[in-house]
Amino acid sequence: MKPLLTLTPRPEALARLRAALPCRALPTEILATAEARGRVLAEDITAPHPLPHFARSTMDGYAVRAADTVGASESLPAYLQVRGELRMGQPPQLKVSAGEAALIHTGGALPAGADAVVMIERTQEAGPQEIEVLRAVAPGENVIAVGEDVQAGTLVLEAGHLLRAQELGGLAALGITQVGVTRKPRVALISTGDELVPPDTLPGINQVRDLNSTAIAALVEAHGGIPLRYGILRDSADTLYATAAQALAAADMLLITAGSSISARDVTATVIGRLGEPGILVHGVPIKPGKPTILAVCAGKPVFGLPGNPVSALNSARLFVAPTLWWLQGAEPPRPGYARARLAENLPGAAGRERFVSVRLEEREDGLWAIPIFGESNLIFTLVRGEGVVHIPLGATGLPQGLEVEVELLR
Repeated sequence: MKPLLTLTPRPEALARLRAALPCRALPTEILATAEARGRVLAEDITAPHPLPHFARSTMDGYAVRAADTVGASESLPAYLQVRGELRMGQPPQLKVSAGEAALIHTGGALPAGADAVVMIERTQEAGPQEIEVLRAVAPGENVIAVGEDVQAGTLVLEAGHLLRAQELGGLAALGITQVGVTRKPRVALISTGDELVPPDTLPGINQVRDLNSTAIAALVEAHGGIPLRYGILRDSADTLYATAAQALAAADMLLITAGSSISARDVTATVIGRLGEPGILVHGVPIKPGKPTILAVCAGKPVFGLPGNPVSALNSARLFVAPTLWWLQGAEPPRPGYARARLAENLPGAAGRERFVSVRLEEREDGLWAIPIFGESNLIFTLVRGEGVVHIPLGATGLPQGLEVEVELLR
């Protein structure tokens, strides 16, 4: 009789894995800021100077002393002499004194003596080098103060922060042209199975193309890793062990797809057990699809045995491999995006397991609806046709039609 899988709930499985990993991220490398999008900061960043470093106008108008506009209105305007125009890209060459103004453009530096800007729409010419101010302004109105965005010495980004376009722009604004980031994790990928052939091969009877290598490699890249492909191996324990040991030595993480179930031909668990201590931490998780997933740590590196069916493999990789890639980079996993939608059909649960169902979204007159896409875990196009997944929690018997649910969007 085959032994039964001992299922470990998903949160406990992740906790076991994380506890067994070294408490440090991968080494640091220095990158040009302009090339660091999608990378994780390995160091805290403090502002070397205030931003902005000079008081600047937010409008086209006139730089003035606010006190000179008190009580100004369209029926009783304030009259000011125009000292001249402030040129962009040059330090102000004039000073605004009582009863004076200076023409200023959006983003221009406020001249000495001025403490506010009157919008040009709130003025009109009264004569040569003279304007009428038709509305009073308060001190600081239409002006960005020195350091209003960032004060000098402020911690602007912490280690572990994921760098997006806006962070790169902020660093550039502070003159920070190089940053220390965590090195990308190298992830070795091995596919196993006598029935597998490469994607460029026409499969015969009882053969299938290896699509997991392509799909899992794409997921690894999406979460900051570098996939290292070791090809397709036949169902041989000795061959798999030799390749797995070589791959693990060269990489920061090892993924083996197929061979994680309990059967006479599945050798992945045996091989992983030989790769180093502490070895297998979890063999079997109560999720559908993805139940026979293996989580291990061998010689300080995470090792996963993923199911061979592609939907199961991708679901397991999304739930376990993706967060581990972020941990190796010293960051918490980014929050996924969600959409609220109502179920178009009843969704049955899976006895004793969490269930993840692919859905497509449809905008109707009465709102957004989630249409389930049912199919077996070896049918990759159940995911291709979907835009996200609906989660049925462990212990739930199902979700009724019409219920508003959160759809995790898959990019």
